[in-house]
Amino acid sequence: MTLIRLIGGRVLISLLTLLIVSALIFWILEVLPGDVASRILGRDATPETLALLRAQLHLEDPALTRYLRWLGGMATGDFGTALTSSRPIVTILEPRIFNTVLLAGYAFLLYLPLALIPALIQAVRRDRPADHALSAVTLVLLSMPDFLIATLLLVTFVVAVPLLPAISLVDQSSTALEYFRAMTLPAVTLAIVMAVYAVRMLRDNLIEVLGSDYVRMAELKGLSRRKVLLRHALPNALVPTLNVTALNLAYLIGGVVVVEKVFSYPGFGSLLVDSLQLRDLPLIEATVLIAAAVYIAANLLADIGAILLNPRLRAA
Repeated sequence: MTLIRLIGGRVLISLLTLLIVSALIFWILEVLPGDVASRILGRDATPETLALLRAQLHLEDPALTRYLRWLGGMATGDFGTALTSSRPIVTILEPRIFNTVLLAGYAFLLYLPLALIPALIQAVRRDRPADHALSAVTLVLLSMPDFLIATLLLVTFVVAVPLLPAISLVDQSSTALEYFRAMTLPAVTLAIVMAVYAVRMLRDNLIEVLGSDYVRMAELKGLSRRKVLLRHALPNALVPTLNVTALNLAYLIGGVVVVEKVFSYPGFGSLLVDSLQLRDLPLIEATVLIAAAVYIAANLLADIGAILLNPRLRAA
């Protein structure tokens, strides 16, 4: 019951946070001083087009009524209609979210070994040449922005060794192999960007856990070094790293704008930028709320994972 109560409390807090975020999004985009229709259409808009847009967005209704109508639509999957294309926003979001989820899954699969293996090597070989070399590599990668890493990968695998495409354009007619080739460079870029943060934290956590009393007791019982490291040390060292992983998961959905733009990948992040450039208010609201929901859900999963991995959190 304690475990169910803890997880239920985290879920309720996450839902409340998402409700507050939705109110902030609506307030910032629609309720701030200034005419929404004028901000969307620009200075050259005629009174007729302004009146038409105000009627389309129901701007004459009270703000609370518009917010509840918008929130109800979001909750039922009705995201409205895009202003620029007059298409249902759901039909615009579906292929972009599909592409980003595929890219995120590919990047996350690459992220796990890139984060775990160097951290394990550094923790086991602390203050040895391998530890210093890997620390230097991660420090260099930490100082490089994601667009620079993407550019270096483009130069290496497109110009110097032409193995992969420079532009990652895919659509619903693309084959699995075309998707794989198109996503490889963006996925490797994202995996590197995420892993360098996790490696340094996981290394320090592992070193601290390996020096704890229960790990020494496990060694005294005759357990092999490998079992002690993987069964006793690693699960406890992963708990603080889960927060970084949660941020990385959120970054994979809503924060990959730069990487998607560098490789021209038609994902959710590039859609968010396009909607801002086009001043498509319903599309902006939908994309920003989805990005916020992913961020909150990722942190919720990190909290639940920490509760399941660490019995002391349940006892507390």
